[in-house]
Amino acid sequence: MAGVRELAPVIGNAAACRALGQWRGAVARGHARSRRVARLGAPAPRPTPPLALTPGEQQVLLGTLNSERFVDTAPAAVHATLLDEGHYLGSVRTMYRLLAADGACRERRNQRRHPVYRKPELLAVAPNQVWSWDITKLKGPAKWTAFHLYVILDIFSRLVVGWMVAPRESAELAEQMIADTVARHAVEPGRLTLHADRGASMRSKPVAALLVDLDIVKSHSRPHVSDDNPFSEAQFKTMKYRPDFPPRFGSLEDARAHCQAFFTWYNTIHRHSGIAYMTPNSVHYGQADAMLLTRQTALDAAFRRNPNRFKGKNPRPHALPEAVWINPPLHDKSASQQPLNCSLNS
Repeated sequence: MAGVRELAPVIGNAAACRALGQWRGAVARGHARSRRVARLGAPAPRPTPPLALTPGEQQVLLGTLNSERFVDTAPAAVHATLLDEGHYLGSVRTMYRLLAADGACRERRNQRRHPVYRKPELLAVAPNQVWSWDITKLKGPAKWTAFHLYVILDIFSRLVVGWMVAPRESAELAEQMIADTVARHAVEPGRLTLHADRGASMRSKPVAALLVDLDIVKSHSRPHVSDDNPFSEAQFKTMKYRPDFPPRFGSLEDARAHCQAFFTWYNTIHRHSGIAYMTPNSVHYGQADAMLLTRQTALDAAFRRNPNRFKGKNPRPHALPEAVWINPPLHDKSASQQPLNCSLNS
């Protein structure tokens, strides 16, 4: 407060309070308190309430709370237990007050401490480096019935490299689909990272053992963090928000037929915003560079015909991302300056 009084005549009261981190009205309150003390004298110490526990009673109560019997018990439960045994040592509020004065007013019970899950940071600069997979439900013909759609997606090209519709979710089916997809795309050992959330099938022993055998790195999202698996979530949204997506499927065969048509469209026709409006199939199989040249040729011709339409600047087509991240590291400035893509757009 003395520092504020010294600075106030020089830079003003408000600026002095801001500089020293004081409340703006603290000076006026200090002056009022000083005048009150000068007029009435120092305030008398607060008398001990007549109903307060004596120091000896406080020590007995505090010793009981910290005893081996009650050290992990909440004060309300201690109070009730003592009353059941015919003893009263103090109110629950008094127990909390004594514990606070003793520096022990906190959660005193033994509780489970959740482990700290590391944020997955996955980078793909070419196809077949990082795959993301997930399972979603497709409503069946009757209430409470559903089919399970398994989908594996390449995050760099957005190509759906494998999918399956099954009547149930199981680790064995997931294991079979992953093995078949890896074999079909001839993925080299030690090259691929397979990312998923923390569902039962994703964390199952059969799937974990398969990934070890195939020399595939396993990666999982953090619990309850949907942003850790954004590409699979976005693909499911694209599918379910299509106008032809039915509210229910009449049978397992209907669901499979619909998915067959959808994934053919998604891979070969759908222009994906995250990959410069190319099709996933063209990016995955190396056709995107030729398509970019075709687009540039068309733009060059349009520019030569009418440069003023483009304000004298030769237009360029959307560029393909050089790197695709799941959770890019914030401290890596060189990586953050690259054309990244980890959005939910599909």
